[in-house]
Amino acid sequence: MKEDSEAQGKEGQLAGATLLKGAAVLGVAAVISKLIGTIQKIPLQNVAGDEVFGIYNAVYPLYILILFLATAGFPIVVSKFVSEHVSAGRHEEAHRVLRVSSAVLAATGFLFFLFLFCGADWLAGLMGASQTSRAIRSVSFALLLVPVMSALRGYFQGYQNMIPTAVSQVVEQTIRVATMFGLLLLFVHYGYGADWIAAGATFGSVMGAVAGLLVMLHYYLKGRRKGKDSSLLKTAAFAPAKSGEVCYARESNSSLIRRLLLYALPICLGTIALPILTLVDSFSVPRLLKHHGLDEMGALYQFGLYNHGLPLVQLVAMLASSMSAALVPAIAQAKAKGDSALLRSRTEQSLRLTWLIGLAASVGLAVLAEPINVMFFRSGEGSLAMVILSFTALFSILNIVASSVLQGFGAVAAPAFYLLAAAAAKIAANAALVPRWGIDGAATAAVVAYALAGGLALAHALRATGVTPAFGQTVIKPMLSLGLMTVGLLAVTRGLPALLGALHVGLPLRGMATVVSLAGVAVGALVYALALLRLGVVSSAELEQVPQLRGKPLALLRRTKLLR
Repeated sequence: MKEDSEAQGKEGQLAGATLLKGAAVLGVAAVISKLIGTIQKIPLQNVAGDEVFGIYNAVYPLYILILFLATAGFPIVVSKFVSEHVSAGRHEEAHRVLRVSSAVLAATGFLFFLFLFCGADWLAGLMGASQTSRAIRSVSFALLLVPVMSALRGYFQGYQNMIPTAVSQVVEQTIRVATMFGLLLLFVHYGYGADWIAAGATFGSVMGAVAGLLVMLHYYLKGRRKGKDSSLLKTAAFAPAKSGEVCYARESNSSLIRRLLLYALPICLGTIALPILTLVDSFSVPRLLKHHGLDEMGALYQFGLYNHGLPLVQLVAMLASSMSAALVPAIAQAKAKGDSALLRSRTEQSLRLTWLIGLAASVGLAVLAEPINVMFFRSGEGSLAMVILSFTALFSILNIVASSVLQGFGAVAAPAFYLLAAAAAKIAANAALVPRWGIDGAATAAVVAYALAGGLALAHALRATGVTPAFGQTVIKPMLSLGLMTVGLLAVTRGLPALLGALHVGLPLRGMATVVSLAGVAVGALVYALALLRLGVVSSAELEQVPQLRGKPLALLRRTKLLR
């Protein structure tokens, strides 16, 4: 009996280690994939210009929403069903889940492909931008491939083997971006129109899907050939059936499909909330810009300018997403233990860190908007819209982290409802502001929408956890630190060009913008960090939790009396 319990304990530790390793692998792959996907927008605008950039940013959110609808949460559900069968030793049933889910997803993918391909002109008309139709047709072919790839990813994840998913994600994004720029350079060289160039850019998603699916099929076929001893899979994924399968009352395929849909649809409804919020701009801003006095080409050009600030905001949101991946299980664990003190502590630390990072990121981007715009996008056009959009960084990451707290509590539906409310607010604010203020109105509407979603999620999270932020530590002292940072940033943006001019250092406009932007980021981060330390917003005990700061770095901060 003792040996059995020890064996079970070792199995539990091994399972836990496998789970953590798999989560880490997927986390790294997700960060790399998102980084590639976000950064590629900058050279896209540089190569193709703002009209193509506008078409691309109108079409891509539509593709993402349709893709979410086509896959309908199946990867998560497939992994759940597969893991249940595996735990009971029913490997052939786990494989049947893959076959059935692949067939269902292939069918839904084909239907949504037909919807996009045949309805491209109609959708372009709804957007008020006929030039988007070719790009919509181009990206539609990805829907023939991605759903099946999603089923395969869910299958491997059900066996807690995250390597195939991680590799396919990175390969998919890499090939997508490589194809995009290959076609961009080719079409620009031969003088194709903006609609064709944008279609080339969106076709990268198709080739990325081909590459990602081939990677998943490689792992799958390799495993089928080598069986349970496959070093590639490191699981019993393709082991022969065990005796447990004999006692199992096998359900029909139709019953399995019903159960898959029953579990998948609620997940789908939760995941489409954010794409809907993003898609509101695609279907409203280009059309409303015509009421601002622009023709279609001018509207798409302005929509491209509006999207200058979004990649930078998305980079800040990536940081919050990485934090939230660790926060959900930490909150859930504290709740399961009934440890209210630990629950409040983890929630308060996470939300306070998010608030401090979001404030600095938003104000820093706002002050440095013009030089950053010139550095990345060749001109200062649209800088005011970028200044306004910068403040969505704060509300966006507050929404992400507060929603993670709620998910840790099991309140999965609430964040989705808040995002849908934000989407409704965005529609109303766009209609009111874009005809008057153009893309500056669209940017203001974005701030309103994300402030609503972030505010609702934050209030719900604070109420659920019983956390009451200290006003001085949360508002007054951070604002003083922010003021000092702003002074430092203004000194760089105003003083550095004058200093370089006095020293007769001649730099082109873009070179000067690059120097000012990088110097501003360095000075702003240093001043803000020192102010937070000196004012006691960040304590010594909190810094000691960071392994890289223990020992000499902390001792140095104490000797210089920067740390209170």
